Amino acid sequence: MEKNSLESMLMGAKNVRDDSILRKCSRSASTQQKNLLNVCKSVAEKSATNGLWMLSIIASTSPFIGLFGTVVSILDTFSGLGQSGSASLGVIAPAISEALIATAAGIFVAIPAYSIHLFLKRKAYEVLVYVDREMELLLSGSNNIDKVPHNDV
Repeated sequence: MEKNSLESMLMGAKNVRDDSILRKCSRSASTQQKNLLNVCKSVAEKSATNGLWMLSIIASTSPFIGLFGTVVSILDTFSGLGQSGSASLGVIAPAISEALIATAAGIFVAIPAYSIHLFLKRKAYEVLVYVDREMELLLSGSNNIDKVPHNDV
């Protein structure tokens, strides 16, 4: 929506589109407009990055939780082996294999969480770049296409 609004402004529209994040902030032209637009940008940034903290925590802690589960399971396995006195490969291998499932589960959770986090973080960045460009156009008082860089995000 912000990309379409910016393109519309670059083509000569005098204001942002109705579906723009900045729509409510761009209706009044006053000396405080820049401050108002900055507040709206902050609100847009908060909205665009909402929930990223949770994905970040999940992505960074799940391997450690899995590793902790593995360590606890191996300690339990060795404790059981010490009490039974039997230490053959047929007894140890299945127990350690079962313990490593916790590590695999942690990694299985971390990889998609981290990938989705990066994807959403990039999308939030793109929205904020469009908002910045729209703000620059609104504050310049002119939508002259020659004054605005056209680089893609």
